[in-house]
Amino acid sequence: MIVFKYGGHAISEELKVDPILAYLADLIKSGENIVIVHGGGPQINRELEIHGVKSEMVKGLRKTSTQVYEVVARTLSGEVLRNLTNQLVGLGINAVGISAGDGNLIRAKVTDSSLGLVGDVESIDVSVIQNFIDQGLTPVISPISVTREGVGLNMNADLVAGAIGGALGAELVMFSTDVSGIYRNWPEESSLIGEISLSELQSIAEGFEGGMSPKVNAAITAITSGAKSVRIFDGTSVENLRAAHSGKSGTLVVS
Repeated sequence: MIVFKYGGHAISEELKVDPILAYLADLIKSGENIVIVHGGGPQINRELEIHGVKSEMVKGLRKTSTQVYEVVARTLSGEVLRNLTNQLVGLGINAVGISAGDGNLIRAKVTDSSLGLVGDVESIDVSVIQNFIDQGLTPVISPISVTREGVGLNMNADLVAGAIGGALGAELVMFSTDVSGIYRNWPEESSLIGEISLSELQSIAEGFEGGMSPKVNAAITAITSGAKSVRIFDGTSVENLRAAHSGKSGTLVVS
């Protein structure tokens, strides 16, 4: 099983059929079970600008006021989720789109009130995903969850994918992003890490900043909670995805 985190920076809005989704569809048709978790940062930024709502990023996480949450939820669980699900259906895949809070999948909690309506995983139950897979369905999941009290929360898609990948015991969790992988000394190209153990990544995790920090933490979460391996790679082209899937690009994290 592969859990594929589809980064918002990698989502094509120019093409009617995204080559990335076409590649994933071919894998699914060949018998591979794939769970897709998507982000949507650029799409959210665009909608926030259109509606004149201010937002800021703190350590790779979006500070989420009530106004920001309304735009985020509408964009992720509406526009982006439906777009990806519809494309997969058009590619012949029996896809189903849900949010991370549906079917008791993830119950979230606020761990840093300064970030507003931003959630972390409190509990996870992947039986709804397993049921979909058993029925021949491909789940597509937006990172919008809910507290036990019914309050909607914005969640980082990397962290959602990592938690789901771990709970499913996935063979591979793939984080599609807009950089080539994990760099020891960003942005020095020579410092790109080809393969790294979980223990070594944990020892250097505090040194990462910005959007890479949640990805590193998600990779650690995925493996410590049950996933076999993680690959972080540049998913802005189908050629890069093909190379990453065959083990020829990106950063591989192993236990």
